Amino acid sequence: MENNFLIGSHVSMSGSKMLLGAAEEANSYGENTFMVYTGAPQNTVRKSIDKFRIEDGHAYMNDHNIKCIVVHAPYIINLANNKKLESYKFAIQFLHDEIERSEAIGATQIVLHPGSHVGLGEDKGIENIAKGLNEVIDSNQSAQIALETMAGKGTEVGRNFEQLASIMEKVDLNEKLSVTFDTCHTNDAGYDVKNNFDDVLNEFDKVIGLPKLKVVHLNDSKNPTSSHKDRHEIIGLGTIGFDSLDYIAHHESLINVPKIMETPIVKLEDGKTKKSPHYFEVEMLKNHQFNSNLMDDIKSQK
Repeated sequence: MENNFLIGSHVSMSGSKMLLGAAEEANSYGENTFMVYTGAPQNTVRKSIDKFRIEDGHAYMNDHNIKCIVVHAPYIINLANNKKLESYKFAIQFLHDEIERSEAIGATQIVLHPGSHVGLGEDKGIENIAKGLNEVIDSNQSAQIALETMAGKGTEVGRNFEQLASIMEKVDLNEKLSVTFDTCHTNDAGYDVKNNFDDVLNEFDKVIGLPKLKVVHLNDSKNPTSSHKDRHEIIGLGTIGFDSLDYIAHHESLINVPKIMETPIVKLEDGKTKKSPHYFEVEMLKNHQFNSNLMDDIKSQK
């Protein structure tokens, strides 16, 4: 693998192995970074930190040259809407606790969907997100909250770089914020990541600043640009395509940025058996070569 080429995927941190199991899964795909949720992404049930098997996980990472961990905050956190004050306060408290869990396992980036304003309007949504982040962020924390670029479906906030910049400008401890650049979301939001990624990156630099880009979610898209759909596809099988995603993965401006795939699991014909595409995606990206037999290889793997 190239020096400093950081490639990984969303892996599971669950069961009795927790962080150790996540590191083992990442290694089985040939990865040197990975992303986890500290519990199920759809809810806020979490084990205590002493059950995370942190020492075992880090020992395994060291032995297998796995360099860094990214945490994704659960989807259920919505700082953009404060109609139900109790829910808004709970989201703030949960994110505060998620920072503690993330730092405990050694993650320096916590991916966060900015949220949906649910009818309050974009300006109010941005104001609420910034207010929540100002309550959450502590000057002593080491992890950054990496606001994610969104596809713009429904009332999502973060559908363009300007919205993310507006949130960040309103947060006092701005240095504790970063950005996750999702290729599928950004494509679906209307940016031409397929044909003009350098132009998109230049625009990001002008509006937000390239040093703020700390995580890439490397996903193909099932839908065309400007569709505002947010449906991920396996690398090379979507509308962005392998060549563009390979270019992004190895871009000289993003060498030290972890690229994390959140591409869909393949279900076999029996409707029960599931196969991960990640080993084959990593191999393609390492070799700069699309696998024309990709789906058959995924389905037939042991």
